[in-house]
Amino acid sequence: MKKNNHSGSEYNTGACSANLPLDVPETCGGDMRNIRPSALQTQCGQSDNVPKISVIIPTKNRADDLRRTLEGLIMQTRRPDEIVVVDQSSVPSLEPATIPIKVTYIYAPHISGAAVARNVAMDRATGDIWVFLDDDVILEPQYLEEIVLAYSPEVAGVSGIITNYAVPPISRCLFENVFVRGAFHDDRQPVYWHADALRFQGPQRVKQFGCGVMSFRATVVRDLRFDPQLTGCSLAEDIDFCARLPRGEVLLIAPKARLFHKRSPAGRATAHWLDAHAQSSSYMRLRNWNRGLRDDLCFAWLQIGYALMAAVGSLKRGSFEPFRAWARGAARGRSLASQHAKPASRGCANETLA
Repeated sequence: MKKNNHSGSEYNTGACSANLPLDVPETCGGDMRNIRPSALQTQCGQSDNVPKISVIIPTKNRADDLRRTLEGLIMQTRRPDEIVVVDQSSVPSLEPATIPIKVTYIYAPHISGAAVARNVAMDRATGDIWVFLDDDVILEPQYLEEIVLAYSPEVAGVSGIITNYAVPPISRCLFENVFVRGAFHDDRQPVYWHADALRFQGPQRVKQFGCGVMSFRATVVRDLRFDPQLTGCSLAEDIDFCARLPRGEVLLIAPKARLFHKRSPAGRATAHWLDAHAQSSSYMRLRNWNRGLRDDLCFAWLQIGYALMAAVGSLKRGSFEPFRAWARGAARGRSLASQHAKPASRGCANETLA
């Protein structure tokens, strides 16, 4: 069924496949898969006390990566109830009718950035738990099941764990441990670095998540949105989002909810790491972390660390590029934070509900 409205075309194709015997292979993008019922969920029905899961995926020019991610969702022991894909590619990346799960597919090449794409998807999501994924992740089969199991009444959000983030060089570790303090400290990365050691441990409490691996109760974030000024790679969108959650909300990383992040090179920044780091810290400083003397001192101490790392990098390279990267990133972060937020576009997209 096709409906026309001001925001494009919407197609209801009824992709739920529970009418098929569970041992009959189903197709996803041409691949045959034997789908069996989850321990927590049947194909088109679930008990009243099991929360509905909406998976939100922004994508741009990564059709093969997206297909692999969707295949991982189909093979979950606990399937999602719906998938919302916002596609900013130059040509459409998905035929939603091939997916045996309800899919809302929004083709919107005119919008820029994962942050805006996630906002558009959040406007459409209907589940009780919103799971945010990048389009280039490979999920272990129990990923969604472990995410749901980690929720208790006091928990606002649960993140999975990225299994392939290597411990950085010792100089970078020293920089992070010595100079990145207070609000600027990133408590996610050490958890990712020790993913194997934590495999059988319980949830780890953190203060922020990464966008490609996080989830929240819809009731907590329904009225919250990502900063639409963060276009392109949308650096710091996840840190800013978590910083604007209600104070005291409990956020956990579930080490048993595991995924591999391919970090596809398509659309990713390639600048010196100081560029991205300085952009994020300057942006967060102006947007969120300016609450008094402690934040002031931590930010000043971080600048000393940047100066030291830029000096070491310049000596190694025989060039002042690390200093220029630091300056560029800091200026960009200040500019982004000082702009007035504008609402994300909700129109002019071709939307397909499958």
